[in-house]
Amino acid sequence: MTMAIVLAAGEGKRMKSDLPKVLHEAAGAPLLEHVGDAARASGADRIVVVIGKGADRVRERFADRGWEFVVQSERLGTGDAVKRASSALESFEGDVLVLAGDVPLLRGRTLRTLRERHHEARAAVSVLTASLKDPTGYGRIVRAGDSGLFQGIVEHKDATDDQRAIHEVNSSIYCFDAAALREALPRIDNDNAQGEYYLTDTVTILRDAGRRVLAVAAATPEEILGVNDREQLAQVDELLRQRAGEGRE
Repeated sequence: MTMAIVLAAGEGKRMKSDLPKVLHEAAGAPLLEHVGDAARASGADRIVVVIGKGADRVRERFADRGWEFVVQSERLGTGDAVKRASSALESFEGDVLVLAGDVPLLRGRTLRTLRERHHEARAAVSVLTASLKDPTGYGRIVRAGDSGLFQGIVEHKDATDDQRAIHEVNSSIYCFDAAALREALPRIDNDNAQGEYYLTDTVTILRDAGRRVLAVAAATPEEILGVNDREQLAQVDELLRQRAGEGRE
């Protein structure tokens, strides 16, 4: 069994619109629709969407999808957002994909590969990564010196100058073993520059507990591109239309 938890509570202030960010359209469909379709194509049996601003509008738009919705009324970070789905996670066994609702270029086949690699490695959590020319704003993937083994994820605002020079970034897309996620979520805190509960801390918690953590590179960096403003929306709209025109999944 596979559950997808889609984080879609962002206000999208930089979009300069009253419309919830995930309802803005790219290539003729809302951002959230693209992400939900990728989750289904990857084999997700259940989709739980964490919503915030404009919650009723999001529910109404996707009322016929069979998705489950939970509300994050106060934005306290990605870790807190996933905690909102705790009731769905309580008795669930299997894979839990955690996805961002504003990453419409993500492919179902990439998520399938992430799940396959996750199972092959018997990992507690697998992180999708990418190398970007400009990694500004993204959490950095920190690896050990010569071995290159995964060490952790450092958010941009908490990173040192040396860490900000790293180009491999966290996509904010994960595959967790459900039991491992339940184990780690209660242990995260908000002792950081933002005063938020970071989901990335669960990765460190599991690694420190001796659990296997895997970092898997996306097939193409464009797949992890998020939408925070209208310029980025136009960019992903163009890329999606190019993909459709070339007949690519």
